[in-house]
Amino acid sequence: MSDDLFATETPAAVSAAAPLAERMRPRTLDEYTGQAHILGPGKLLRRAIEADRIASILLFGPPGTGKTSLAQIIAHATKCRFEQLSGVESNIADLRKVVAAAASRLRTSGQKTILFVDEIHRWNKAQQDALLPDVERGTVRLIGATTENPFFYVNSPLVSRSQVFQLEPLAPEDIEILLRRALADTERGLGSHRTLADDDALSHLATIADGDARKALNSLELGILTTPPGADGVIHFTKGAAEESIQKKAVVYDATGDQHYDTISAFIKSVRGSDPDAALYWLAKMLYAGEDIRFIARRIVILASEDIGMADPHGLPLAIAAQQAAESIGMPEARIPLAHATVYLATAPKSNRAYAAINAALSDVKQGVTLAVPRHLRSTGHKAGAKTLGHTGYQYSHDGEGAYIPQAYLPEGRRYYEPGENGHEKRVKERLDYWRALFEQSQAKNT
Repeated sequence: MSDDLFATETPAAVSAAAPLAERMRPRTLDEYTGQAHILGPGKLLRRAIEADRIASILLFGPPGTGKTSLAQIIAHATKCRFEQLSGVESNIADLRKVVAAAASRLRTSGQKTILFVDEIHRWNKAQQDALLPDVERGTVRLIGATTENPFFYVNSPLVSRSQVFQLEPLAPEDIEILLRRALADTERGLGSHRTLADDDALSHLATIADGDARKALNSLELGILTTPPGADGVIHFTKGAAEESIQKKAVVYDATGDQHYDTISAFIKSVRGSDPDAALYWLAKMLYAGEDIRFIARRIVILASEDIGMADPHGLPLAIAAQQAAESIGMPEARIPLAHATVYLATAPKSNRAYAAINAALSDVKQGVTLAVPRHLRSTGHKAGAKTLGHTGYQYSHDGEGAYIPQAYLPEGRRYYEPGENGHEKRVKERLDYWRALFEQSQAKNT
């Protein structure tokens, strides 16, 4: 990208009193760190910015991942006027004022306007709908930023008129780059301070920030400004100082949104995939973030039947016991039975055959012809004249050898449960294959 692309307009100066994260916002794409999956060489968003072909977009991602910074860079890179509204503070009157000015600007000078709406999911339906006509007419190019999934929290018509880009939490190495840049920058950063920052101190901030560049930068500023200089006038920023400045690790987690569903999904898939270490990590993340232990326990009970099933019949009662124990004792001790059940199920043999069987049977009931109960299986104890109606012929299974007598229990000979070869289910398969063979032999004799 040529340097003169950004020469026409640069971001407005930020007050020296602003927090470090605000002062150190990147001014160009070359300064922007992370999000290579959408801004790397040849990626769609970068190509659109470089070609000045940006349409309306929605930026979706956790806090501190660069949504606002990217919106400002796009505005300046595309030579557009940048206007910003807040989904928390702004209303329809504010929107109409900005749109009217954008229409006038476009008519008189031809300059386009990028309208950045931060926390756009906070606007109600009427406020979001008010954007539609001007987005369609091109009066403004919308850039909406949201920490919530736009497919759930932004009106469908607005989503359909926008390109959605998801921003990921920054990697620790990306955050370290930002921290070192801030330490060296004498104009906007902390470069005017004589500072010696230990590598392990910066690494600690980058890790504990959990992908949030804003938290890491502001913690760095707090640590530097509150650490007294030594006799030589140098501020020595150690790991101990870093630990004090950032305190508890900030886990990116929302109790009802994508993080909630994504993390429990990762947990279930790790148990299903027989990886106890991964399963314990995702369990720990949920517990640390304050997820409802009853929700976790319910999911453990479900997967004990869905994914372990008949391969280890002990899995379900153990899961239920863990559920009852967790609810009875509460946190923090509830982590112990939940971990116990997690490790047991992750290391148990797996089978989803019972789960698949009931789904297949339900599908037949829903979509096919309802099968009548065979006469010999119908009740004879509650209705008069059962034998006269032909409700006879049932053979009591316990009268047979091994408590089995070959007889049909379902018309048409349908099969739903096909046991696998894992764990206990292998023995079940052997037993069922034996009974099915006896039934087929009896059928052959009767034909």
